[in-house]
Amino acid sequence: MKGYYFITDSKLSRAGNVSDVQNAVAAGVAVVQYRRPDASTAELFAEAAVLRKLCRRTLFLVNDRVDIALAVEADGVHLGQNDLPLPVARKLLGQGKTIGLTVHSLAEARQAEAAGADYLGVSPIFPTQTKADAGPPAGIQLIQQIKRAVKIPLVAIGGISLANAPEVIRAGADGLCAISAVVSREDVQAEIEKFQRLFGLTTL
Repeated sequence: MKGYYFITDSKLSRAGNVSDVQNAVAAGVAVVQYRRPDASTAELFAEAAVLRKLCRRTLFLVNDRVDIALAVEADGVHLGQNDLPLPVARKLLGQGKTIGLTVHSLAEARQAEAAGADYLGVSPIFPTQTKADAGPPAGIQLIQQIKRAVKIPLVAIGGISLANAPEVIRAGADGLCAISAVVSREDVQAEIEKFQRLFGLTTL
C-alpha cells in the first residue's frame, strides 16, 4: 500500500482509463482502483475486465461495486460510508480479498478497523473539486489522529499535490492519491513517478 495509490477518472483523463492504468502500472504503483460512477453496469464490466488484465502484478480494486469485482475476479473493492456494509462485502468476496473503506473521522476509522477493513482511505485532506460529495476538508491532523489509533495502512486523498504531498507523508500516510495532478497531465507515468520518489520508490 506504500506510495502512490492510483484511481481512474475518465472525466479528467486526457488519454482514457486504459492508457492511464498502463502508465500507472509502468510507474510501479502498488494499487489501481477502478472508479467510473457515470458508467452503466455493462460499461463497467467491459472496461474493468480489460483493466484487470493489465493489473496481474498490481492490486486491482473496484470502487463500490462488489458485483463487478466478483465478475472480473478483481483483488477486492474500495467502499464508501454509504456503500454495501463491509461485513456483507467480506462475506461475498471472501477472506482472501482486499477491502478498503473511506473514512472522514477518527470514529469511522476505528469502526472500519474493527469491522475488518484492510486499509483506510482518509478523505478529503484538502479542498477538492474531483469528487463532488467529498465533504469538508479534514486537514493533516486527521491523518495524525488516525495513525495513532489504528494499525492498518492509511491512504490520503483529496486536494493533494506535489507541493503539499510531503506534509501528508510526514503526517503518517502510507499512501496518497492526487487524481487531477496526474491523469490531467500529458505524461501520466512521469507525474506518478514524482510522487513515488517522495516515498523513496523508483521505477526499475
